[in-house]
Amino acid sequence: MSKSGYDFYLDKCLLPIAPKKLEIKINNANSTLTLIDEGQINILKTPELTDIEFECMIPQVKYPFASYKSGFQGAAYYLEYFEKLKTRKRPFQFIVSRSFPSGKSMFSTNMKVSLEDYKITEQATDGFDLTVKVKLKQYREYGTKTVNIKIVQSKPQPQATVEEPRPAETSPAPPAAQTYTVVRGDCLWNIAKKFYGNGAKYTVIYDANRAVVGGNPNLIYPGQVLTIPAA
Repeated sequence: MSKSGYDFYLDKCLLPIAPKKLEIKINNANSTLTLIDEGQINILKTPELTDIEFECMIPQVKYPFASYKSGFQGAAYYLEYFEKLKTRKRPFQFIVSRSFPSGKSMFSTNMKVSLEDYKITEQATDGFDLTVKVKLKQYREYGTKTVNIKIVQSKPQPQATVEEPRPAETSPAPPAAQTYTVVRGDCLWNIAKKFYGNGAKYTVIYDANRAVVGGNPNLIYPGQVLTIPAA
């Protein structure tokens, strides 16, 4: 145990002189909401990462009140250690062990942290000694989840096709008029029924043959050639 009753470890490195002041800030993540007619409520959440700050002296000479695990080390040793903690991109343990002058242990701080930044100060009043201001942040282990994405090939969508324009339908040419030679026993009614399926259409034949039949559609004679219009 150090002569001050406080041992500060950054990973495996014991600081030779315990800082005079240590600040540990447990950051808040709770949310305060205001409800209509109910006032404010507080939504409790897991605290944010803890911030740690302290300022320590790194001596260039061996002081009787300083502590060294493996013998005296100059300032260059500790500065290199700080730089290694900063650049190796790995968290480390921050430990503060506290005890009474009698040697009885008090509470301890043991937390996995990352070195956020540090500031080196040299002052004429401190002689050759250095002062380093250190900022640490709590580190929480986390894991990533693997998501497997299965690509299902969809069925091919029907493709639109362009139909060729159909040729315009043409009406068949109307049937040509026919001729019929009257035989014995014929009448325009029977002739219309024969060609049109309806004897009442005899007037169609009569109108087309007035010059042949004359003024009386009931008087037709064998041998007359009649024009039968298309139906």
